[in-house]
Amino acid sequence: MEQIRTSLRDSKTARWIALILISLTMFFAYFFVDVVAPLKTLLEQAPYFWSNETFGMLGGSEFFLNVFAGFLILSGIILDKMGIRFTILLSGALMLIGGTIKWYALTPGFIGTGIEASLNSFIVGIPASAKLAFFGFAIFGVGVEMAGITVSKTIVKWFRGKELALAMGLEMALARLGVFAVFQLSPIFAESGGVSNSVFFGVLFLLIGFITFFIYTLMDKKLDKQAGDDVSLEPEDPFKISDLGKILSNPGFLAIAGLCVLFYSAIFPFQKFATDMLASKLSVDAAIAAKYVSFFPIGAMILTPFIGAFLDFKGKGATMMMYGAILLTVSHLIFALVPEASFTPVVAIVTIVLLGISFSLVPASMWPSIPKIIENRFLGSAYGLIFYIQNIGLLLVPMLIGYALSASNPGVSDQIKAGVEGVKYNYTVPELIFAGFGVLAIILSVILKKVDKSKGYGLDIPNKLPPKTKAEVLKAELEAEH
Repeated sequence: MEQIRTSLRDSKTARWIALILISLTMFFAYFFVDVVAPLKTLLEQAPYFWSNETFGMLGGSEFFLNVFAGFLILSGIILDKMGIRFTILLSGALMLIGGTIKWYALTPGFIGTGIEASLNSFIVGIPASAKLAFFGFAIFGVGVEMAGITVSKTIVKWFRGKELALAMGLEMALARLGVFAVFQLSPIFAESGGVSNSVFFGVLFLLIGFITFFIYTLMDKKLDKQAGDDVSLEPEDPFKISDLGKILSNPGFLAIAGLCVLFYSAIFPFQKFATDMLASKLSVDAAIAAKYVSFFPIGAMILTPFIGAFLDFKGKGATMMMYGAILLTVSHLIFALVPEASFTPVVAIVTIVLLGISFSLVPASMWPSIPKIIENRFLGSAYGLIFYIQNIGLLLVPMLIGYALSASNPGVSDQIKAGVEGVKYNYTVPELIFAGFGVLAIILSVILKKVDKSKGYGLDIPNKLPPKTKAEVLKAELEAEH
């Protein structure tokens, strides 16, 4: 019976096919997240006339419903209560619906409609196209974050006790490839049809992603039937609201959640402004700058699977997080403090790749660490909660950066709207803000190492050690500590 129950999960072919299916959808989702990031200059011009603050609000709107309406907490509860198949299809549908609304908001056909007139009647100063795009992106944001926590739990389901960190690393690497693709392809799509054409291709990719999610659910159903359980691989206790208190009282979870929000706040908002930042600092066209930014995920794509394999067989997860925070800080300090005369394309690309390596070290170590500190029955809610905390930063930081950019460059936005040639932004202040997040992340990573040693979570212990061996290693570490 045991052999039958675990046969599909024990098949290397089956579990790696499952990983590819869910990873493809995350590739398409990451493409859509940054589909307008290389097009900031186009959005500042006719017919959109978006300001820095408006562009920053677009980045933050992705997380609005997750934070203020608590949808991420709800997503975790839905995952634990309804199971992976229901949640993964719901997330795919929400991404597709939200993406379609955002695309419509940026099409020429939206201009002059009754919807535009209605949206122009409130919150004067923000274009109607932006307001509708905010709404669509917020719905997309609910879907993509729900997909993120569901994919994380799905990987744990198939790879627990096996190549867990490697699998998570490969999923992240393929998702990062979406970042590379968007900075390469979005400007090309825009050349033949403007901003709306780029977003249209993003929506088309989301449709393909929904199909791959659906195909995965067929495998998931077969796995559960083999396990003799229609809901999950392992029977779980019913979720209770009090379980959130148990998660939030876990010092390891709090340390990782804090590190998560600081680290991601210095990465994803940066991607929104990175093209314009490099175009300004290097005095190059935005399309060329976008190609430089596309090198950002290269380090993550190459290293993340190797880091995952290293964590499986050698460990050092907490240490990797600390190294990643250091690289993050150094990269942003280079962007902020190196003079334009010395800031060459080579320096820009090398720094972008370094930032990508930091983006490999921290997430590749962070996400496989959650199952070490949280019981499996709370796992969906724990991922939902940590994504919720992360989303607070991702909601507020883009708006902060947009405000800081305008405040530190008075009059520049008006000159760009007026078509003045040769005007550019100085990104020193925004980059110093990102570097500040990195410094705080370093401090918190040191705290996490101390918490790990005192509580015996085993974050620095290899994932593939047998349980008995893990217990022996933890006991030895605790004895050495005391």
